[in-house]
Amino acid sequence: MTTLKAPADTVTKAAHAPAGERTSGGLGAAARDRLQQLLAFAGLIVIVAFFSLASGDFFTYGNITNVLFSTVVIGLLSVGTTFVIITGGIDLSIGTGMALCAVMSGAFIVRMGLPLPVGVLGAILFGGLIGLVNGLNVALLRIPPFIATLAMMLVAQGLALVISHSAPIYFTNAPGYTRISTGNLIPGADFPNAVVILVVVAVIAGVVLNKTTLGRYTYAIGSNEEATALSGIDVRKWKIVVYTLAGLFIGLAGVMISARLGSAQPATGMGYELQAIAAVVIGGTSLTGGKGSLVGTVIGALIISVLNNGLQIMSIPQEWQDVILGCVILVAVYADMMRKRAA
Repeated sequence: MTTLKAPADTVTKAAHAPAGERTSGGLGAAARDRLQQLLAFAGLIVIVAFFSLASGDFFTYGNITNVLFSTVVIGLLSVGTTFVIITGGIDLSIGTGMALCAVMSGAFIVRMGLPLPVGVLGAILFGGLIGLVNGLNVALLRIPPFIATLAMMLVAQGLALVISHSAPIYFTNAPGYTRISTGNLIPGADFPNAVVILVVVAVIAGVVLNKTTLGRYTYAIGSNEEATALSGIDVRKWKIVVYTLAGLFIGLAGVMISARLGSAQPATGMGYELQAIAAVVIGGTSLTGGKGSLVGTVIGALIISVLNNGLQIMSIPQEWQDVILGCVILVAVYADMMRKRAA
């Protein structure tokens, strides 16, 4: 199948253009991207309205807080994955990588007795190490991202079981660890820290993607990798940087999920990668690279969380929840294909 890419001169200009002038597809493409985000947001409103009418237990302060709380892990993974997918890559290791980082957090803090900040930082950096290995495999060894990260997914899954001895690691003796996720940073507000952390991280990531050289090169590589290289940009180096950055989000997600559960569960990661990738696609990021936004990704993550929460409240069996989520992903991918054909 032939993949349409932006012309070389357009990519070269886009890669070096100041923020706000990156118009690889012109005003029409920008308008279509905005339309995709608006459609995703409208879809979120419709889903929320549907569940609010279907159940009186859905649109309550406590449940909305639960929805936001459950969005944190998927949201963090989705934010990091957005960078990778915009370059035209994919990362299947984010779910099991997250579980491995959670286990490493337990190993650092509980088993090795490291101070809490050191243990948390170590877990996040370990996620960066996973991303670095992925980036080296993709950029230097030229292994297709699907294969490289699939292998890492299995490696991380196995290491999580080996290091944890196939048993959860509980943070009973580190009560401050759970407050990272469940505590309240905002005095007087019943709002979990994890949600605040997600918002802050998403804003910072948005600035990086839209206002920095890394962000411009991320779009340029995804639009036309060959033209970007010909323009003098070290594509391999920047790919490694992107995968490493995405790995840091994996590490942070590992800290958040283990802090929320109060334990590092070595077998919890499988399946999160599909939900995170689905959130990115639903938010309008193209699977072929070159287009996407973090605003859309956050909306996509909220749609996934609202669907999961609403279906559980309506007591829909888990197997049917999977069917519905799969159909939503199919619709999102088909919409992405239609958008590219119209471009």
